[in-house]
Amino acid sequence: MSFFIAIAFFTLSVCLQYVWIKYQRREHITQQQKWYGVKIDTEIKEKTPSMGGVIFLVLGVLACAINHKWDSLMFWSLPVLSGLIGFADDWLKFRSHTSEGFRSLSKLKVQLLLCGVWVIGVYMSGRLGLWPGVFDGAWWLSIPLAFLMTAGTINAVNITDGLDGLAGGCFLISLGVLQMLLPMSTENTEIMIELFFMVAGFMFWNHRPAKTFMGDTGSHFLGGALAALCVMNYRTLAIIPAGFMFILEMLSSAVQIFTIRKLNKKVFLMAPLHHHYQMKGYDESAVTLRFWLVHAVGAVMLSLVLAMV
Repeated sequence: MSFFIAIAFFTLSVCLQYVWIKYQRREHITQQQKWYGVKIDTEIKEKTPSMGGVIFLVLGVLACAINHKWDSLMFWSLPVLSGLIGFADDWLKFRSHTSEGFRSLSKLKVQLLLCGVWVIGVYMSGRLGLWPGVFDGAWWLSIPLAFLMTAGTINAVNITDGLDGLAGGCFLISLGVLQMLLPMSTENTEIMIELFFMVAGFMFWNHRPAKTFMGDTGSHFLGGALAALCVMNYRTLAIIPAGFMFILEMLSSAVQIFTIRKLNKKVFLMAPLHHHYQMKGYDESAVTLRFWLVHAVGAVMLSLVLAMV
C-alpha cells in the first residue's frame, strides 16, 4: 500500500506542478524580488513562477480525504491552514507587484492565533507532550512550548526558503531524521511517505535553476507539517534536531536585527545566513549543498543526544 501511495503522490506532484507552472507562466504569476536583496540572477528569478506551494495544499487536502480519521484531520489542518496564510501573502505580493504582502505584525498575529487554537486542540485530544519521560503531564509547560515552537517552525522554514532547493531539500532531510525520533506507526508512515513524495515532486522542478518557487504558501505548509509531526507524537522537542538548519537561519536573522538596532552594526553581510555566503561570492548551488550537509550532520547529532534523554 505504501508503495502505491509513494508512486501516486510523486506522480501527482510532478504532473500537477508542471501544469501549474505552465498556467503561472501564462498568467505571469511571479514575485517581485526584494529591492534590498542580494541582486544575483534577479531578472531570472523575477520571471520564475512563485506559488508552487499551492500544489502542496491540493495534495494535503487529498491526503486528508484519503484517510479521513480525526487524527489525520488534526494533523493536516495545521500545514493546510498555515499554507493558506502563506498563499494570502503570496497573492497580495502578486496583485500589488511588490515584494511585500501582509504586514509582518498582522501575519504574525494570524499565525499565533492558528497555532494557539491548533495546540489547544492537540492537547484536548490527549496527544501533546514534550518527550517521553520529560515533564509528563506538565500542561503548563508543554502547551506554551508547543505553541512557541510551532509558530517558530513555520517562520523558520519561511526564512530558510531563499535559494533554489534549499528549504525543500532540508525538509526531506528532516523527514529522514524523524524516522529516528518518531514512533513508526502506520499513520506516521503514511503521512511521512505522502509528505516526502509530494516535496520530492516539487524538487523535480525546484533544483537550480528553479522552474518554480514554493513561495510563502509552500514554506508555511512545510513548517506546519514539520511541527505537526513532532507535536502530535508527544515529541515537541524533536523539532530542535529536525529543524536544525531552519533554527540556525532564523537565529541568524534575529542576531542581525538585534545588532543593527542595538549596536548599529552587522554581524553578517546579509541575513539570513545563506545570503551571507552568497554575498561572500559563493555559488548558490554550493551554498545549498553545504547547508544540506550541515543540516544532516547537525540534525543527526542532536537526535542522538535527544534519544539518550
